[in-house]
Amino acid sequence: MTDSNALDPEDRKIVTLARSARARNGVPEGAAVRDETGRTYVAGTVALDSLKLSALQTAVAMAVASGAKSLEAAAVVTEAEGASAEDRAAVRDLGGPQTPVLVAGPDGTVRVTVTAG
Repeated sequence: MTDSNALDPEDRKIVTLARSARARNGVPEGAAVRDETGRTYVAGTVALDSLKLSALQTAVAMAVASGAKSLEAAAVVTEAEGASAEDRAAVRDLGGPQTPVLVAGPDGTVRVTVTAG
């Protein structure tokens, strides 16, 4: 586990945004991504009858729809122990295989950082 205070301030920001999205929307996961210009995109899990997206997939889709060309980092706040293969693939598609994905628990403590690759 990583003390959130030890994180780079920009990484701490996306963890905080992801945590806030999860709490505010009452969804299983919250996520945030930071693009190549430093803009952030925040999302929660989408669970409609006709559309199911994880929070991280939704945040990546929002970045793409807003014109992002690449990602610097991604964060997901979840009860799960890690980022799913599908989530890492979405981050990798936009950010490349070395893009860091921070996985934090509901309290905001980063459990693990993995690469999208």
